[in-house]
Amino acid sequence: MGDISRSESDGVILKNPNIVSLKEDVLYHISLSSGTHDLKEMFGDIKFVCMGGTPKRMEGFAHFIQKELNIKLPTGTILEDISRHSYRYSMFKIGPVLSISHGMGIPSVSIMLHEVIKLMYHAQCKNVTFIRIGTCGGIGLPGGSLVITEEAVDGLMRPYLELHVLGKMVQRPAILDSELAKEIKSLANEKFPHYKTVLGRTMCTYDFYEGQGRLDGAFCDYDEESKLAYLRKLEEMNIVNMEMESLAFAAMCNHAGIKGAVVCVALLNRLQGDQVNTPKEILEEWQHRPQEIVAEFIKRRLGME
Repeated sequence: MGDISRSESDGVILKNPNIVSLKEDVLYHISLSSGTHDLKEMFGDIKFVCMGGTPKRMEGFAHFIQKELNIKLPTGTILEDISRHSYRYSMFKIGPVLSISHGMGIPSVSIMLHEVIKLMYHAQCKNVTFIRIGTCGGIGLPGGSLVITEEAVDGLMRPYLELHVLGKMVQRPAILDSELAKEIKSLANEKFPHYKTVLGRTMCTYDFYEGQGRLDGAFCDYDEESKLAYLRKLEEMNIVNMEMESLAFAAMCNHAGIKGAVVCVALLNRLQGDQVNTPKEILEEWQHRPQEIVAEFIKRRLGME
């Protein structure tokens, strides 16, 4: 395939030599284009790309990080959803921070990451850090616990993402930056000692119900005893949570040479049930916890403490 396309040595690597020959690179799902937008002017100062499942959560994070970084918008302007015309993802820019929704599951986060990695390349961004801010099911952890992923594995305990490319199986290692994870964990302990925060292994599944051993889906061919035995086995192997995006996130960040971290809050302990029945106001407070930690991390990196 020849040499890889890349920006300057400390910029984002793009492992696709075809992109440089395109007259226009249309980032269809985030409603941007290298031909109709000055991507370097618009996004060249981005240092942190923060992503989470829902548009509402990431819009909320955008407003929160704006306040935390004390960024004043020009008079008469408001935070704008840059990708609103795509009807697929929502994206907000706040100074050096990009806040973007990625939907649910590996296919959705994969599409978004392809285009955001290309966006960072076209914008000639340097030393960018990607962080997934999410929710998960804890395994042996009470609701409200924070998990910083040190390794992502699939439902068969394999630490790589499988792709079918041109009829062949491709495996990409799902490797996260260990020093980045430790840095965020240390900061969480320092700033939020009242939160239970752990470093651990995350199981990323391709399905929310059967793939995560739930008993409440449309189909279930196993019993509660089998489910609990399985979850206890995972707990013994230091699997501390389950979600549906970390494997693709880790594999794609690693393949692109981008430092990435995953910070999630557990909405329940799966050893005690399958359905989330915690009151809404408590869930909203829990879901804000990863945002608080990530905001502190960004402020420290920007020298704002």
